Amino acid sequence: MTIQVNITPNGRMSLPAELRKRLGLAGGGAVYLDETPDGVVLRTAAQAVARAQALARQYTGDRTEASVDAFLANRREESGE
Repeated sequence: MTIQVNITPNGRMSLPAELRKRLGLAGGGAVYLDETPDGVVLRTAAQAVARAQALARQYTGDRTEASVDAFLANRREESGE
């Protein structure tokens, strides 16, 4: 689906209400823009987190020792805390 969004001279843009509602942004919120070779991708915070988690899984798989908690516990153990 392609939606035209106009940008004001001061750089502001408004997302249509229907799109904000579908994205869970009806009450406002943050979105993230990624510039790609094909254009710009807009993501909600939840979508950005899910994407980051998926990318991390590509490198760590389901290894529990690769979790943030495991990393921090290992660092504490190595530093003698």
